[in-house]
Amino acid sequence: FSYFRRKDMAEETLKKIKELGSSGFYIQMDVGNEESVRESANLVGTKVPYINVLVNNAGILHVGKLEETKLSDWEEVIRVNLTGVFLVTKYFLPLLRRAPWASIVNIASIAGQTGHIAASAAYAASKAGVIGLTRRLATELAPHIRVNAVAPSFVETDMVRPFIEDPEKRRRVIELHPLKDIAKPEDVAEAVYFLATPASRFITGQVLGVNGGRLIC
Repeated sequence: FSYFRRKDMAEETLKKIKELGSSGFYIQMDVGNEESVRESANLVGTKVPYINVLVNNAGILHVGKLEETKLSDWEEVIRVNLTGVFLVTKYFLPLLRRAPWASIVNIASIAGQTGHIAASAAYAASKAGVIGLTRRLATELAPHIRVNAVAPSFVETDMVRPFIEDPEKRRRVIELHPLKDIAKPEDVAEAVYFLATPASRFITGQVLGVNGGRLIC
């Protein structure tokens, strides 16, 4: 797995992996930088013969209305959230092709499906792009590699927490969802796990919503 800035979190994740009796390693990678991604893919290729699963989950958010959005902010969000999926998939594709079976899971967002959620036009556009790219790659990489996306609503993460720290804001967010709750990271992880494994062997090109029913409102 990879990290960009938070090496301490990478260390903690690796520790948990080892506690579960498994093994692994981490690399530092800037998903929006072609040279960084290319070097990372080459490095991984020296450590393992192939990979079965690729999860594209890097994401950032700049909050603001369109007229308040600087071009540099727009470009950074698109670079990380959308171009990052393109670059990582492109350069890790040879390792996926060598596997007996392979699956790509992209983290999209409900913000890419509806205009009512995103606090940023750039974020909404980037996630809508991820959904479109997912569907195209599902066609292009079949039949050997499946490609799907998970589209969460609000999730209890560091990126979302500022929007739900205030009790009244949290209450309003909860009321938006028929299941009257906010997703936990584990809810998203379970969806990713399902799409990553052969349990979903006949599913490709799909967007699995982890949104508490928000889209049916």
